[in-house]
Amino acid sequence: MSAQFSYQVLATSSQSKARAGVFNTPHGIVETPRFMPVGTLANVKTMTPSQLKETGAQMILSNTYHLHLQPGEDIVAGGGGLHKFMAWDGPILTDSGGFQVFSLSEMRKITEEGVTFRSPRDGKIINLTPERSIQIQNTLGADVIMAFDECPPYPATREEVEAATGRTYRWLERCIQAHERDDQALFGIVQGGVYLDLRAQAATNLVGFDLPGYAIGGVSVGEPPELIAKIVQATTPMLPVNKPRYLMGVGTYREMAQAIASGIDLFDCVIPTRWARHATAMVQGERWNLKNAKFREDFRPLDETCPCYTCQNFSRAYISHLVRSQELLAYTLLSIHNITELIRFTQKIRQSILNDTFTTEFAHWLQPESHPES
Repeated sequence: MSAQFSYQVLATSSQSKARAGVFNTPHGIVETPRFMPVGTLANVKTMTPSQLKETGAQMILSNTYHLHLQPGEDIVAGGGGLHKFMAWDGPILTDSGGFQVFSLSEMRKITEEGVTFRSPRDGKIINLTPERSIQIQNTLGADVIMAFDECPPYPATREEVEAATGRTYRWLERCIQAHERDDQALFGIVQGGVYLDLRAQAATNLVGFDLPGYAIGGVSVGEPPELIAKIVQATTPMLPVNKPRYLMGVGTYREMAQAIASGIDLFDCVIPTRWARHATAMVQGERWNLKNAKFREDFRPLDETCPCYTCQNFSRAYISHLVRSQELLAYTLLSIHNITELIRFTQKIRQSILNDTFTTEFAHWLQPESHPES
């Protein structure tokens, strides 16, 4: 790990594999475990950087694929790099674009060299290789960059997953060769679908590269929650204890709590802002639709225990009014609350690990889901 990056475990749970730590980056620290908001196009939707900072966000995500298409990495670099361009002075992680490219199943062709796809913006043919993904990310300038990987869909045959996992390993070798900046930490991604032996083989292979951090990918592509938990429980302990572990695309209370119990440190998900744009508030693990009639004359805050700007200033009735009126402020206020909600949840878990009360305090969320949370 570069001298500009380090990870320190401060405490571990005596009843699980959960740990509380600190991940040091060139743009500041990340106290783990931690939820990371997603700002795909260099913006967490409907929010300003100062609003985002107030939620407790420390590290955020942007996306290589989307920023390459618009505005282009050279324009971001011309604006001073991703941090200055979007006016975010904290740590940033960029996804490699692999997941987005592989979701274009009707528009792309995979070869050993990389992926050829037609841009959904203007129809141009684009070739994205491991080298090109890293070059784009080097130009964008995030603190953490991700290796270009092949994310197999769910369900997929063992042969398909085996081929994708092998290609991900070979592409990682090329990513490492292409990576040119020591102020950026390159994370590898463990693939393997639902096949635990393939996951174990992939983890073993990746650990051999001694990377600054490791991610578990391909677990939010349609699998049932119990399968996700099984994959994470089996894979996480194979990753180094002295490096950050990142579970990609997960952001519900139960999934995060169970993953933390397995030793995961970082999470990201579009859920809090996506749900906000669908008039949905996250309140202590529940989903509330503010279009429901019961909120029209409810003058309490969304959550009386929540310190966020939304809960400190506005009522459920007011937000319901904004939603019904299709006022854009509704999306901002719900996004502020939802992101605060998930970050607070991981902050509370972190404190419980430091106090060694995690498995008792969060016992409800550590159990398999027997009924919908809403």
